[in-house]
Amino acid sequence: MRKLNNTMVIAVDHGYGNIKTVNTVTPTGITAYDTEPTFEGDILQYGGKYYRIGEGHKAFLSDKTMDEDFYILSLAAIAKELDIEGITTADVHIAAGLPLTWVKTQREDFRKYLTKNGKVRFTFSDKQYNLKILGCKVFPQGYTAVIDRLSEMNGVNMLADIGNGTMNIMYINNKKPIESKTFTEKLGVNQCVIKEHIVFDRYGTILDESIIEQMIRTGTADIGDKYLDCISDAIKEYSAYIFETLRKYEYDSELMRLYITGGATLIKHFGEYDESRVVIIEDICAAAKGYELLAYNALLREKDQPKKPPKPKAAPDDSSENKPQEVNADANDQSDQSPTES
Repeated sequence: MRKLNNTMVIAVDHGYGNIKTVNTVTPTGITAYDTEPTFEGDILQYGGKYYRIGEGHKAFLSDKTMDEDFYILSLAAIAKELDIEGITTADVHIAAGLPLTWVKTQREDFRKYLTKNGKVRFTFSDKQYNLKILGCKVFPQGYTAVIDRLSEMNGVNMLADIGNGTMNIMYINNKKPIESKTFTEKLGVNQCVIKEHIVFDRYGTILDESIIEQMIRTGTADIGDKYLDCISDAIKEYSAYIFETLRKYEYDSELMRLYITGGATLIKHFGEYDESRVVIIEDICAAAKGYELLAYNALLREKDQPKKPPKPKAAPDDSSENKPQEVNADANDQSDQSPTES
């Protein structure tokens, strides 16, 4: 979280597996109740309902505004970030992101979705929050996770952002993103989880997803060897398919460097790759940090940008019997609008 005057700039990375801020990670799970849940936890009360935050995973949606879930999850994420500083009342500017190829078509709808309530009051973990949502900037996913590394990206580079629902691919040549070479594949970590049904097929046992997540993060889990080997084989197969998909977009390790973010630990522990040519970015909050930095810098520019002086009124036209003439204001003056994010 960054502070600009009295505005808190808070990034929220809306993943299908986890909701991330700069300092927090919460599973993208949400369950609604009409009455207060029996057990304690991350409970958000809003609009006459109770929501348990962080259990399970959000199903993949090609448009994140199709239901209220990501809005409720955003409130919880913002509350968690504010709680670190002991703040419960704040003016907030949200920094968010969308998959690379969705940004142009969905940015404005997502922005309106996240800012639909200018003032919002809710309770989270027994604390009352009062927020004024001043605005929102939406950036391309993946790219923001490597903005602190652009200086090293000489020549041809490929970025692969492996999310839970999608994998975003972008070329960055000589430090500049190539907009015409951005791609989104429905090939997220959730597809790897689906492959774990091999354990049921082989042994008739249903695995808890937390075991798979632990293996992806650490490379191992406290389970029997037969299950460990079975899951490892499935993740290795998925990892190989990731590289097969990258090659479909002309990935060649001898001609370019590859930067992997998002589910990068999966590749680190189970992938076969040239370590001298592949950069693994393990920080799961890297994209959120990028959103926040870009939004903060954009707001600084807007703050320092001088506004156009008002246009003088036209003098009366004596030829019209000195009757006052109506002055047509410049309806296209956009000096107060935010610059388009990149």
